[in-house]
Amino acid sequence: MRSILITGAASGIGAGIAHALAKAGDHVIVSDLSLEGAEAVATDIRGQGGSAEAVALDVTSDDSVAAALAAISRPVDVLVNNAGLQHVSPLEDFPLAKWDFLVQVMLVGVARLTRAVLPGMRERGFGRIINIGSIHALVASPYKSAYVAAKHGLVGFSKVVALETADTDITINTICPSYVKTPLVDRQIADQARTRGISEADVVSQVMLKPMPKGVFIEMDELAGTTAFLASSAARNMTGQTLVLDGGWTVQ
Repeated sequence: MRSILITGAASGIGAGIAHALAKAGDHVIVSDLSLEGAEAVATDIRGQGGSAEAVALDVTSDDSVAAALAAISRPVDVLVNNAGLQHVSPLEDFPLAKWDFLVQVMLVGVARLTRAVLPGMRERGFGRIINIGSIHALVASPYKSAYVAAKHGLVGFSKVVALETADTDITINTICPSYVKTPLVDRQIADQARTRGISEADVVSQVMLKPMPKGVFIEMDELAGTTAFLASSAARNMTGQTLVLDGGWTVQ
């Protein structure tokens, strides 16, 4: 039974992946800034017969990362860097403190946690690091300068770590989905409607789904299945790669 640590797993994509991997037989460590939220997900997983524990984790804090890794019941075999947030605003109106915070969570925080688990993975001779990126790791959208910058940086970071870990059975890859219907995206719909001066329905049809030839939101089982594959031995020679789930957005 592999031990899988997922960040930002109290809701949305993180919770969905946690449920799916626990159902497949893995031990899931549900981590989140909100311990209460993480406990709720872990309790639900255990109630369905899965193996899970919860831990509070702030990826922007060295002390929090150290405390979380010391508190969990077993070493981390698979790290899923999922924690994220969004702020939609033109750059001129974008608070720099908020800009910095987004990058701290989604790029520096990924480096901080990856750096912390790598020695143990090296010692055991196995590790899988899976970053939940975004279509915005590859393309840009207006009003999302911090998010786009962080996600673009994640792709480059993954390539470097892939080279640095090529001497052992450790891989790092980035999954880049287009829009997944989560609470984070629901908030984006409202924010973009306000910023662009259009209706929420038009944000969905004309902004989010229009660039996708398939024209549908990405489903949670697609993300979970891709994560499970990257965590498997079948993907042992796949590293530093960007897997794009975008309904054809980037083939145009």
